[in-house]
Amino acid sequence: MKKILLTGGSGMVGRNFLEHKKSKNYEILYPSSNQLDLLDNNGVYEYLNQEMPDLVIHCAGKVGGIQANVLDPVGFFSENLIIGTNLISNSYKLGIKKLINLGSSCMYPRVANNPLKESYILSGMLEPTNEGYALAKAAVAKYCEYISNSDKSFKYRNLIPCNIYGKYDKFDGINSHLIPAIIAKVHSAMEKCSRSVEVWGDGSARREFMYAEDLADAMYCCIEQIDLLGNYTNIGNGYDLSVNDYYKSVIKVMGYKGDLTYDLSKPVGMVQKVVDISNIKKIGWSPAWSLDEGIRESYKYYLNRSDL
Repeated sequence: MKKILLTGGSGMVGRNFLEHKKSKNYEILYPSSNQLDLLDNNGVYEYLNQEMPDLVIHCAGKVGGIQANVLDPVGFFSENLIIGTNLISNSYKLGIKKLINLGSSCMYPRVANNPLKESYILSGMLEPTNEGYALAKAAVAKYCEYISNSDKSFKYRNLIPCNIYGKYDKFDGINSHLIPAIIAKVHSAMEKCSRSVEVWGDGSARREFMYAEDLADAMYCCIEQIDLLGNYTNIGNGYDLSVNDYYKSVIKVMGYKGDLTYDLSKPVGMVQKVVDISNIKKIGWSPAWSLDEGIRESYKYYLNRSDL
């Protein structure tokens, strides 16, 4: 596999993938939305037919935190479903044999034993705060599974990362996930000399966050060993921490001296979500970045980002 089509090349995952040291081993196409509109089915077919990549990696999507998902379930469902099915159906139609789809741990039931095994997907009710997004991601992942099961020559695989943070993340209040949101809030508090930072809920909910460079590294490992992958493969640290723990780590790294206050009226999502990484460990991959290292690099990026 030498020629790769990467969707979502301008996003956090895509940009970390493109900057990885192994990217030089491949010819990677990463068209902008102006060059390839994934919502345009005919346009997707024409682009794929012209380029005929050896492998498609689907990272593009409409993403956001709890607040963004609650405000726009229609957009999160429809856009992610359409772009996923357009890409997969046309890849299949043109005989492109290998495709890696980035799913989401949101596909797992709201109530399930942790760590979450790949076999648990769609085995129970989804988390209501991001149900639209989760349903779209699950449908696209199932599409890959059906194709691979019906014709073994097609290796359409789903990677399911835990929550990701790092360089090229979103730090605004609507679209950001937990760690970048904490970084932005703590930085603002430091600038304003505020004595406290607000936490949604009581801080006891548990989450698993992995630095984006680790995900990029895992993706290259999976490309190189795609024949060994099952239909679904979790990628993560293999352990979780409480929301309070993440706040404390950010506060320590950034040197903030204030306190935490709690707004118990705010939504917090699932009580716990940590993925089982047994399958990816079998092919020899494990994460390299510690939480403090990842937060330190993310804060450097936040301070130097181009939109300041």
